[in-house]
Amino acid sequence: MSGLSELYPRRFFFETWRHIDEEASEERGKRRRQNRPYDTRPLIALVTAAACLTLMEYFGQRSTMIALLDAFDPREASVHVGFWADLRASQYYRLYEFVWWSGWRVLGYFILPAIVIKSAMRERLVDHGLSTEGFREHAWIYGLFFFVVLIGVVGVSFTDEFSQYYPFYKQASRSWFDFGCWELLYAAQFFSLEFFFRGFILKSCKTMMGSHAIFAMIVPYCMIHYGKPALEAFAAIFAGLVLGTLAMKTRSIWSGFLIHVSVALSMDVAAMLQGRGLPETFWPSAL
Repeated sequence: MSGLSELYPRRFFFETWRHIDEEASEERGKRRRQNRPYDTRPLIALVTAAACLTLMEYFGQRSTMIALLDAFDPREASVHVGFWADLRASQYYRLYEFVWWSGWRVLGYFILPAIVIKSAMRERLVDHGLSTEGFREHAWIYGLFFFVVLIGVVGVSFTDEFSQYYPFYKQASRSWFDFGCWELLYAAQFFSLEFFFRGFILKSCKTMMGSHAIFAMIVPYCMIHYGKPALEAFAAIFAGLVLGTLAMKTRSIWSGFLIHVSVALSMDVAAMLQGRGLPETFWPSAL
């Protein structure tokens, strides 16, 4: 398959899923011949995924950092000194909240699964979507998908809900330094997210579940969008289907990562242009 014909729904989805199921059947047969019929990888991956998602939900929110700050440097205290007081007084305090948020996502979506892959599964990280070979061959698909999504981003950017919601870091327009730091933090969590859903979960479940691993992955992927605009949460179902299929087709998460980062950057810029505007200085003004 080559060119735009690869994107025909029948070819992109159904033929890819059929090929995945055939590969999975061969892998199960090989395991039976090796007297290893029970595959523990889906069990390990899904339990790990549940634990990581729970950790991030209860400890990885910005509210957790705020609670810690209030515990170590109470607002009602008569004197505010030390690390926590300096943190609260910093002009980068809001940015530090997102360092906490992004750091927990890198931990939960990438570092902890990577440890499980190396220690419990004894597999290579590169085999969980980090190879660039499949991405290079299908890089044009990334460009086409991004162009299509960009049209939608421009359209919804004129709504009040959109311009008020993005970017998450409301001081991104204060300076190019703020904007750059925020986008790097955002990109780091997107890389980790793609590794978690389109690498770790799909690769671990493929042999036993075949193409159905994609649909199992879509459920938690959709749920992490709860709290965002409803249209985005519904769109995550279709996005999970497309990105999951693309990841299994290319054996790489890089297309999904670049699509995510490109769209996120476009959404932030579009929202800023409709609201506070782009930064005018490199460094923020001193307090």
